This record gives sequence, structure tokens and C-alpha cells, in this order.
Amino acid sequence: MPFVFKPCPVKGLYEIQPKVFGDKRGYFFEAYNEKEFADAGLTMHFVQDNQSSSTKGVLRGLHFQTLHPQGKLVRVTEGRVYDVAVDLRHGSATFGQYHGVVLDGELQNEFYIPEGFAHGFYVLSETAVFTYKCTDFYHPEDEAGLMWNDPGIGIDWQSIAPGLLPVLSDKDGRHPAFDRNGRYFDQNGTWIGG
Repeated sequence: MPFVFKPCPVKGLYEIQPKVFGDKRGYFFEAYNEKEFADAGLTMHFVQDNQSSSTKGVLRGLHFQTLHPQGKLVRVTEGRVYDVAVDLRHGSATFGQYHGVVLDGELQNEFYIPEGFAHGFYVLSETAVFTYKCTDFYHPEDEAGLMWNDPGIGIDWQSIAPGLLPVLSDKDGRHPAFDRNGRYFDQNGTWIGG
């Protein structure tokens, strides 16, 4: 099997390790294989691929779309980032909890985040190239977000990046706090309001 699928403590999240074939010439691996993912129970359908480049200290997030939620298969092709997903599914046993994974361009590990989560990442290396497949198209009018350092979520950015001084966009610096009593998504990742 060319992939190892590791379920994360927050239900629905998976860290995925593709099998990398390398020699003195370089390497080759499959980053995605629909059949292999379906055999592991991941039957999502991707419609868009995105890529960004960021410098050390950039923090992007925590982002989600409301009426057009996106599942994402994320990875780093160059560099390292700390990637985080926050469960916003109302009624979930892990509602309001997060899970983080260090994505490393040398390891080629991936992180699957289904619909119903907020997502963000912090760049640990001098630069990082971040790529992701999405299950719905980007709708700028549908963007939403949560405060990156919300105490109600309690993401431990400092343990991964001691002395963290994040570089944020103006928009990411203005996201609202997480509402533990709010209703964001249902168990299937469909928007129900918040």
C-alpha cells in the first residue's frame, strides 16, 4: 500500500504518510490516489488545488467557509509548518478541540481535514510552499475565521515555535473569538449558523 492513514485524536482528521521511493537521482511518490483513499474510507471529491508560499513566522488562519465548507488535503512541498484544524461540528465529542501536525517537505506527510473545521498554519522554516486540494471552490464572500490565539481553543503554538511572534494579515488579526455555545456546522460539516 503506498499510503499509511493514521486517524488523529479529533475524529475525521487523518495524518497520511505516502510511500516515498528515493535514490541518488531524487525521489518519487503518489501524493493522492482516489482508490487508495476510498479503501481507507476517505471518499471525498476534490475540485480545486491551491498553493501558497510564505516566509518564516507567517501565520495563516484560522479559516473556514460557511455555506461552501471545504475539506482539505494539505501538505508542504518545501519547508516545514505547524498545521492546525479546529473541530466546529456542533454535537461532536471533540467540538472546540484542535489537533496539530508538523508538515515537513522532506517527510512528505499530509493532513486531511474534512468539512466542518477551521484551519490554519504557522511557518517554521525560512520559507514554505504549502499546497492543498479542496472539496469545494473558493468563495471569497463566504470566508470566515476564528482568532488564531483564542484562549477557549488553547492552541499551544509556543511549544512548537518558542518565542512566537506571528506575522498576520490584517484580516487574520481581526477574526472573532470562538463561541463555545455557538452553532457552526452539523456532524456532516454542513453550515447551520453561528
